[in-house]
Amino acid sequence: MLSVVKEERAARRAAGARLLRLAASLRLTLALIALLGFGVAFAYLREDARTWPLVVPLILLAFNLLAAVLTNGVFRRQTALLVFHLALIVLLLLVAAGRLSYLTGYVGVTEGVPFDGTLAESQRGPLHAGDIAQVRFVNKGFSIDYAPGLQRGATRNAVAWSEGNGRWHEEMIGDQTPLVLSGYRFYTTFNKGFAPTFLWRDAHGNDFLGSVQLPPYPLKEYSQAAAWSPPGSTLSIWVMLDIDEVLLDPAEHTSFRLPERYKLIVRIGDDRHELRPGDSLQTAEGTLEFEGLRNWMGYRVFYDWTLPWLLAACAVAVASLGAHFWLKFSARPWDA
Repeated sequence: MLSVVKEERAARRAAGARLLRLAASLRLTLALIALLGFGVAFAYLREDARTWPLVVPLILLAFNLLAAVLTNGVFRRQTALLVFHLALIVLLLLVAAGRLSYLTGYVGVTEGVPFDGTLAESQRGPLHAGDIAQVRFVNKGFSIDYAPGLQRGATRNAVAWSEGNGRWHEEMIGDQTPLVLSGYRFYTTFNKGFAPTFLWRDAHGNDFLGSVQLPPYPLKEYSQAAAWSPPGSTLSIWVMLDIDEVLLDPAEHTSFRLPERYKLIVRIGDDRHELRPGDSLQTAEGTLEFEGLRNWMGYRVFYDWTLPWLLAACAVAVASLGAHFWLKFSARPWDA
């Protein structure tokens, strides 16, 4: 009876070893690399399928490499080479984890109006665990210089945010320098423009501050119009900014700024009005007061908690591979 049990155990170990060698096969590695390439192409063509076509081959490649490490004795004899391959496994798993938990998005924030945690558009992995709804900051204004030909220079955007104890912090961010809050990275973009700001007082006497973000300027210089509905109202208010000056002269060095000579045209139903700062309109549902123009900035939002770990794993991989080749070539003279 004992011999039968030993034979069964030996058979299971032999079967496990065969499966492990099969999992470590170089042919399987080539097939998985081809599968990853197909997944990359598929994800590039299909915006709604950018997770699983990449995650599945990455995880399979990690297990393929782990099986190779377990079945190849050379790794146990060369520590630096072993560390390099273990770092590669960690890299593959981290990239897969990043795709499962990432978030990318976009939001426009008006100067002086706090970001309320809502993105205009976003994509996220199925295991995204962050809470963008709790993130708050204030766009305090920006400056952009233009060279002749409307060549955009660096964006300098001042932002402020509050800690849990009520203490406020300020920082200057840009296209390459993000604001980082709760793991979310906010980068400025080329999208920016003007936002007529209104004070809306409803029929119950409640006041709301709202703004209408007009299309990006100067990208859509000749279509500065948008529709807006005040909070709690069924009104549809059409707003157009008619600028009566040259803001960005293509022949000169210039800077982005608010217009000084303009008309704000407001349509409610068939009624047309031209408003200046301080003017107000009485409607059936409340009072609309034009406070003035502000800027708005568009932000690209990115979240990936794996970034610092990826950097650490890459550093370990480079260092271990360097150590491996140093030990290999230092064993004999280089000029031999």
